[in-house]
Amino acid sequence: MSGHSKWSTIKRKKAATDAKRGQLFTKIAREITAAAREAGGDPRDNFQLRLAMDKAKQANMPKDNIERAIKRGTGELKGEELEEMMYEGYAPHGIALLLPTLTDNRNRAVADIRRILNRSGGKMAQSGAVSYLFEQQGFIIVEAGDLDAEELALLAIDEGATDVNIDDNTLEVYTKPENFQKVKEALEKNEATLTTAELTMTPIAMTELAEDDTFKIMRIIEMLEELDDVQQVYTNLFLSPELVEKYEAAQT
Repeated sequence: MSGHSKWSTIKRKKAATDAKRGQLFTKIAREITAAAREAGGDPRDNFQLRLAMDKAKQANMPKDNIERAIKRGTGELKGEELEEMMYEGYAPHGIALLLPTLTDNRNRAVADIRRILNRSGGKMAQSGAVSYLFEQQGFIIVEAGDLDAEELALLAIDEGATDVNIDDNTLEVYTKPENFQKVKEALEKNEATLTTAELTMTPIAMTELAEDDTFKIMRIIEMLEELDDVQQVYTNLFLSPELVEKYEAAQT
């Protein structure tokens, strides 16, 4: 799963144009609002809100935007009536797609997703048809910098990480959901730089395709990610770091 996770992270870092940055901020703001609505506006008592705020800071989202999103969630400011939905589908070659959405218009959200999938040779799936192929995990990306990457990896494992990958002084850390916060805090206490820290859905098994087919699926995933209502796209498509870099280079 490291390829897709890294691809998503690269895409967030590269969201430099006003349009892409604005769309990213909109998605994160909706996530903050939904979390605040669900469990209050104090991040000390609201784990999901704390995660969403961390994501906002990693994206350099202005503090005023974060505060307004919280106030919309707590009712201090008027905002969208957001509904959380999970849609499931298949891209060509049977590639599974899990699509969490936050939307103020369920009909629009599902119509937009269906349109992209139908035009691309994919299809929507019934609830449960795809979700069983994924499991929830904590996911953290750490830039070791001047710190010892191996020592950080051992620290993460000691605190409950289930898997750690090291690539060019960057660590990808996976945890069970219940150990996520403990591992995250341990890394932060050791002054590690966390560029991503989130609960994610990872595939139990992955499907590898030929390069051309992989790139076609990646483009479908991008089109789905560009929908305002879609918060994330999870897939069981195998993406090596080399493929991710090759695809990104072809887009520039």
